[in-house]
Order: sequence, then C-alpha cells, then structure tokens
Amino acid sequence: MDDLSKLRKKITNAFKLSGFLIRSENSIFLAEQLAPFDENEREKWLTIITENLQSQRLKSAHVERAALEKAINEINRVGLDEGESVFSVIDAFSVPRYYYNKQNKKFELDTEQRSLLAKTTMKSNQLRQRYEMLLQKTLRHELFAPAVIENGVSAESRAKKFKLLYCENLLSNSVVEEAVVLGLLTQLKEGKFFIEDPTGSVELDLSGAKFHAGFFCEGCFVLAEGSYAGQVLKVDGLGFPPAEPAASSRAFFGTQNSWGGESTKLLKYSARLQELERSNSEATIVFLSDVRLDMPVVMEKLRMLFVGYDSCPPVAIVLMGPFAASERQHHALKQHFNALGALANGCEQLKKQTELILIPSSEDPAAPNIFPRSSIPKTLAAGLLKVWPRTRLATNPCRLQYCTQQIVVCRLDLMAKFCRNTLHFPPDTSKIEQHFARTLICQGHLTPIHPIAMPVHWDYDAALWLYPLPDLIVIGDSCQSFSTSQHGCTVLNTGSFVKSKFAFKVYIPHTKTIEDSEIPDDMEE
Repeated sequence: MDDLSKLRKKITNAFKLSGFLIRSENSIFLAEQLAPFDENEREKWLTIITENLQSQRLKSAHVERAALEKAINEINRVGLDEGESVFSVIDAFSVPRYYYNKQNKKFELDTEQRSLLAKTTMKSNQLRQRYEMLLQKTLRHELFAPAVIENGVSAESRAKKFKLLYCENLLSNSVVEEAVVLGLLTQLKEGKFFIEDPTGSVELDLSGAKFHAGFFCEGCFVLAEGSYAGQVLKVDGLGFPPAEPAASSRAFFGTQNSWGGESTKLLKYSARLQELERSNSEATIVFLSDVRLDMPVVMEKLRMLFVGYDSCPPVAIVLMGPFAASERQHHALKQHFNALGALANGCEQLKKQTELILIPSSEDPAAPNIFPRSSIPKTLAAGLLKVWPRTRLATNPCRLQYCTQQIVVCRLDLMAKFCRNTLHFPPDTSKIEQHFARTLICQGHLTPIHPIAMPVHWDYDAALWLYPLPDLIVIGDSCQSFSTSQHGCTVLNTGSFVKSKFAFKVYIPHTKTIEDSEIPDDMEE
C-alpha cells in the first residue's frame, strides 16, 4: 500500500470517529493536501479539519467538497489573529506610511488621508521623510555613533569616528577641514551639483571624488566626505548611507504592522506562521516578467508551465507585463486574458491552490506612467477572473507576504535608468548586479532617482520604501537576470521571459533560495 493510500485510509477512519462519511474523490483531494506534511503534522491537521467541520453544523453526515474546502481554507487561520493569513497580496495604495518621531526615537503611523492629487507640501515632505529615515539609521551606525568608554579605553582608539554635519554647519563657517554631510544629490544649477538637506544646500566639487559602490544618480541621498572652503565642499569620497539589518530597523516600529495587510501586528513575530513556514518545505513562488500574451509562442510556453505545475501547485505564479504590444488597442488585451484563462483548462489543482498575480508594466492600460501604478482594470480581466477565481490584479509595485516572509515585486526597467543617470559608472561591470542591489538597499527605496526619470505620486511614496529591509526584492527588469544577497535581503531580477528563451525564477521560502528554471522546446525533455 503506497503512502497516499495509507493516508486516505487514515482520513476515512478519522472522519468516521468524528461521525462523518467522506467519498472517495474527496478523500483523494484531502490526502493530496496533507501529503507534503510529516506524520505528526497530518494528525494535527486532521483533528483541526474535523473540528472545523463539526462547527459548520452540516445537514448530512456526508462531507461535501465545498465544506471540506472551507475547512482547509481555515487551516491557515488556526492560532492566528484576525486579519492574518499565510499568503496575501498587499496593494501599493494601502501600504501604511510612517514618519520618524525625533523625540520618541520611534516610527509612528501617519493617519492623515492620502490622495493621488496630493497637497503641494507633500512634494518636499516625502523627501524630508526619506531623509529622516536615512538620517536616524546613519546616526546609529558604528562610524557615527558617540564613543563609548569601555574598560578605560575609548572606542575612538579602536576605530575612527565621524561627526555628521548639516549644511548649515558648513554655511556658517568659512573653512571646515573634515566634513561629512548627508543630503540629497541635486543639480540646482545646470552643470553644478549640490548636496541638500532641510537646513540648506552646499555646492560640491566632485573633480577629485572617489566614488564608493553603487549608482550615484541625481535624486538619491549620499554621504559626502571632504573639506569645505570658499562655499564649496571639495569631496574626497562619495558614498551611500549605511545599510541596516531588518531586525535592527524593526525595533523602532514596535509590533505595529509596518508592512501592510489586514493584521494589526507584524506577521514577522507570529510563532504560528513560523511553524507553518518550517513545515511546508515544498512551497514555491514562481516569477515571470515580460509575459507577452499577444505572442503565440509565449502562450504555448505558458500552457506548458501550467500543465507542469498542476501536479505540484506553487503558492503563487506572478506574471509581469507588458502583456501586449503598447500600440495595440486596449480591448484586444481582454481577449488575451480570456485566452490565458483557457490555457489552464484541465489544470484544476493549479486553479484551486495557486494565486495568479498580474502586475502591469508602464506600457499596459490604463494608468499613467507614475509610480505606484494601479492594477489592470477588472473589465479587461473579467473572463480570466471567472475561470481562475484566485487571480489577483496587483499594483506595480506590490507587496507579498508568505507566512513571516516579506517580498516586494516591481516591474520596471530600473538598471537602464540607473546606467543612464549615474554620475559615475562602476568600473567593474562584472559586479554590476551588486552595485544595483547596494543602491536599493542603502537608499531604502525602489526608485532613488530624479522624478523626471521616474515620477512618483507624492502621497504614496511610502509604498516604494524598502525600510525595514524585506526578505526578497523582485525586479522585473528586461536586462540579464541575476540574484544577489546583501544584509539579509535578496535582490532578484527575473530578466525577460521572451528574451531569455523562456526562463523564469522560482523562490523557495523554506530555504530562502532562488532556482533558475526554463521551459524546454519539448516538454518530454
């Protein structure tokens, strides 16, 4: 007797002991759900399911499929607070906004109502809030923290400390031999760069500057080290604010849900979700970008993908646009989404267990090219939603939460924007992905670049924050795919599904690893 048959027998006996009868097809369905778990976990889930069925007060002893599915769906909520779930998609426009309270040295929730047509004051406020976020973590860094006397020996004797100055400190002096300033890199006069903070701005002389790792674009925040004289800061070294591990950052938010979603508390601290994450070692999330539904070869490959995953459904399949050529009429996309739903015909397990997440690019209808970008209109995806009810029309960017893990997904050709707008191109191009990741992680923001290159809704800038650092940042960039990890955060670029001969990425939350996958020309291969 194989393992599945033994499990079915155990299910039948457990249901009989609870006063229920289960049909053969339903016992097979339940056995497939419990198969990934070990023996002890199966016993636990069977008990929970039968208790849930008893609470449903069924009219008949025969357990119907609908009642069974309802019980299974509520498994993930056992032991969780109201609003918590194993997997959720968080809309960019619902991401909470926090501001740093200098007196309490804590981040506090901003409850003020937001709007796409924001107040003009938010243009500067969103930059000020980013500055405050970067400033507080910079001041805590060991290079800037006050010296601590330890066993009669000061910390200064072991490592050099820097004193962070503000622009007003420089402007009030004629000469400052050693200056380190944190501020916005901006071009206030054509051809002349300045560093700007809330106290003022100082012109920079970058002719002899040594650039640290990363892409230094106008609109990002930098640490400028050098000497000040003649109202100009001659920069010796230009770097980014230091990165900070997520565990350290979260200490300044308390247990508040700074990530977003329905839960009042941050799910990172949920012991129940940690247990589920450990026990479900087979869970995967699939990422594809540049999924052109108007190309027959792409549709053929997607059909092979759906069929291949029907026997082992992932938690989610994330498809990023553009979903059709931009010059096509919008109504044509409706037919492509209908065809996408038809591809899953016969893949019943996939449609029941897997979230299909659609993230639009700037070329997709029907929103302007401003971040965050709203989702694909429901009217265009109505046919897909009907045949695959677990389809989610997500914003760009959006946030995913799987158990305790936090994932940011963004469809944007960001590498090209960095390369085009940087003041200094990294000399070692073999490590360009590390420069890319460092820029995002140190800036704590998805688009640390001038708003002309990437306009942002001022009131929703918080949706682009990467602070505290998530577990995974997924960028759907059409350049060469890569993945790299820094400070406990993995930065993944999926690459183009079309240009990469139909390659895609698979994330395994249990081990926090990335697998490269590809759809072969012949499925039998």
